[in-house]
Amino acid sequence: MLQVTNVSLRFGKRVLFDEVNAKFAEGNCYGIIGANGAGKSTFLRILSGEQESTTGQVSITPGQRMAVLKQNHFAYEEFLAIDTVIMGHQTLYKVKKEMDDIYAKADFTDEDGMRVAELQGDFDEMGGWNAESDAAELLSNLGVGEPHHHKLMKDLTANQKVRVLIAQALFGNPDVLIMDEPTNDLDADTIFWLENFLADYRNTVIVVSHDRHFLDSVCTHVADLDRQRLQIYTGNYSFWYESSQLAARQMADKNKKVEQRRAELMEFIARFSANASKAKQATSRKKALDKLNLEEIQPSSRRYPGIFFRMSREIGDQILRVDGLSKKDAEGAKLFSDVHFTVEKGEKIALISRNSLAVSTFFRVLMGEEKADAGTYDWGVTILPSYLPNDNSAYFDSDDSLIDWLRQYSKEKDETYIRGFLGRMLFSGEESLKSARVLSGGEKVRCLVSKMMLEEGNFLLLDEPTSHLDLEAITAFNNALIDFKGHVMFVSQDHQFTQTVANRIIEIGPNGALDKLMSYDDYLRDPEIRAQRDALYA
Repeated sequence: MLQVTNVSLRFGKRVLFDEVNAKFAEGNCYGIIGANGAGKSTFLRILSGEQESTTGQVSITPGQRMAVLKQNHFAYEEFLAIDTVIMGHQTLYKVKKEMDDIYAKADFTDEDGMRVAELQGDFDEMGGWNAESDAAELLSNLGVGEPHHHKLMKDLTANQKVRVLIAQALFGNPDVLIMDEPTNDLDADTIFWLENFLADYRNTVIVVSHDRHFLDSVCTHVADLDRQRLQIYTGNYSFWYESSQLAARQMADKNKKVEQRRAELMEFIARFSANASKAKQATSRKKALDKLNLEEIQPSSRRYPGIFFRMSREIGDQILRVDGLSKKDAEGAKLFSDVHFTVEKGEKIALISRNSLAVSTFFRVLMGEEKADAGTYDWGVTILPSYLPNDNSAYFDSDDSLIDWLRQYSKEKDETYIRGFLGRMLFSGEESLKSARVLSGGEKVRCLVSKMMLEEGNFLLLDEPTSHLDLEAITAFNNALIDFKGHVMFVSQDHQFTQTVANRIIEIGPNGALDKLMSYDDYLRDPEIRAQRDALYA
């Protein structure tokens, strides 16, 4: 068990945490949530001992081992991938290293023999003889093939390094596992494997993630950083979100009777429990919900952006036709080839690929920013595309205030009008006067969303729109696209975002495209489609 006692963190007059107390018990998975700037990653660093708190302490049950998903992808450049994984169990790795060093000595002494015997005993108790095979299995399950296991980390791609570090954190069955954004840069299949692994994990897991589907799949509890305190709630993210929204609505209604409020919450919990019957860890969740104190459910203080996409004109019969588009990267490798499709009315398309560069390039081709190597595309005469790029740095090479920055994209120049669109994306007061050049990644995306709302396009092209956004902005964006009457073509690492918006899936790869009119979940689960998907990249 991991226990937090009276932990506070202050930076001058700014208080990030104030007398936080919490217990993280064995067998539970805790999802740490909170608005951007609430201190989620900082809290994890305090738990792991990487950062000291101003007051209080963090304690772990004696004899238990903690593992942390490392964020520095270049920390192990001169080590083999397989050894980097085994380093996740530091004590085991030190014993292995000392044994290897002794065996490598030219003048092996009797004392060396006695020491090796001691080390072998310790090594055996820790399961060391299976270390390499266990590490190899983790790497393979996470999508790092056997040919890469004995490569130096510096020779692996960025995506492979992420997977090696996840394997390192999981290695050796740590008693407490701490992971900050573990799904970043993982494909859907690898995330699905990790979800199943963590859902069956019997020790303590503490995770920060902006992927709502991931939080719903693995979390038994939500730990909400709000108002400088940490409040732990039973249930996954969806339960916390729905219950906090219900509590907020009831608080807004001053005349709501206590018994009526209790009845509504009881009904909600009953529905959630019924829905949980098909979920992982459903039995333990339901038992915990039965013991839930209804008075603990509190409305969140966080704000949600107001995202509303409107179309300035209706869509005609001709929307978008793509015939044989192909493109290679700068080294001559195929990104996508011979892509054909026609967009029909009512479709919202998830465009996916195992190579993120392929999707970004495809979007840039459709927007006329790059030329295809072969093939053509034709937009209908009524179509007004509106584009949110993944690489948006060129938009913000300016010292203009956000008001002046957004004004350049608007026919209406009145400041009050411009402030209204910025306000919807939570830029109010002095926030709207900051320079475009100094914005964070999430702030840039919110500015581009303001721009798109102003443009009133009827076909939205969105390249990783959920990147850099917090859960509140992702939820608002998600709901806006569900309600949008026009067309959308997008790619997002957020599983729930893709599942709830898309009704058509197009996957592009070096060997063509796969086009299915179905939901994202059905697409990922179909074994016949999986074989066809593999063929796109063979």
